[in-house]
Amino acid sequence: MAVYSYTRVSTDRQADEGESLGAQQRRVNGYAQMQEMTVDRHFVERGVSGSVPVSERQEGSELLAVVRPGDTIITPKLDRMFRSARDALNVLHELREKGVSLHMIDLGGDVTGNGIAKMVFTILSAVAEAERDRIRERISDVKKDQKARNRYLGGKVPFGYRVGDQGDLVEHEAEQEAVTLMKTLKTDGKSLRVIAEAVQAKGFRISHVGVKEVLGRI
Repeated sequence: MAVYSYTRVSTDRQADEGESLGAQQRRVNGYAQMQEMTVDRHFVERGVSGSVPVSERQEGSELLAVVRPGDTIITPKLDRMFRSARDALNVLHELREKGVSLHMIDLGGDVTGNGIAKMVFTILSAVAEAERDRIRERISDVKKDQKARNRYLGGKVPFGYRVGDQGDLVEHEAEQEAVTLMKTLKTDGKSLRVIAEAVQAKGFRISHVGVKEVLGRI
């Protein structure tokens, strides 16, 4: 059974001047001594943002790869290892399934195997759900804003339009003439198939289903 430590700073400057790696490591060593443990290897992450998932960090991914059942990981603070509750939950579940203990000193010790664990998982689950909601809201707001500004959001470009140089939808002159023809024929009571055939005769590739979609937007 091995004992590992994990420490991180988000910028190279912090590694020397801020919440130094040395201070974090001394805290880990002091905690390990109190728990009658000896740290076998220190995983030190320099200049890496906490927003990067642990599995995508150089030292973090290596740590997750080397741990075995019965091993212990010690980190000085929750935010040294995680900034995303979703990432924390994923890693904690992975470690628990492997039988690996994770000790977060600022949370009082082992968060995978004692009374703290249930509370930590409950809090992280709630925070992770809130994170997902915020992400969905941001994406929805961005899409609404882009749609309001007639921005192209990907997928099939609507008939009658093309993507402009600024990424917005601008009218396709020739196709707009076809759209005008569709409206005229629809007003005259023509069926969708007849309208489609008339537009196809002008050189446009569009089905009666496509005609229905175009007329539905008008």
